[in-house]
Amino acid sequence: MQRDERAYLNDIVEACAAIEDALSGLDLAAYRANRLVRSAVEREFIIIGEAVAVLSRVAPQLVARITQARRVIDFRNHLTHEYPTVDDTVVWLIAEHDAPVLRRECAALLAAYDAEG
Repeated sequence: MQRDERAYLNDIVEACAAIEDALSGLDLAAYRANRLVRSAVEREFIIIGEAVAVLSRVAPQLVARITQARRVIDFRNHLTHEYPTVDDTVVWLIAEHDAPVLRRECAALLAAYDAEG
């Protein structure tokens, strides 16, 4: 049975929140020094990318409203398949600047679902 689109949006919102929690109180140097935090953040980005990929197949009109959706999926693929070349600084910057935007967008899409009934 296919999951509801809202479930995938919620997965994205929760993963973005988990990234924010994992990075709370850390700077780039502390992030780079902590393998467990790096692994957790990368795992959450993989979840985000997979959720966006599924949504792109089942709800393309919804994904069209997510900024940089294709890049989110590509980032997931890079983390998963090209892990030896992952740049911790790039992951940090995406976590700091792009994940909050994605979280707001997906939370707004969820709110729109709720408003529609």
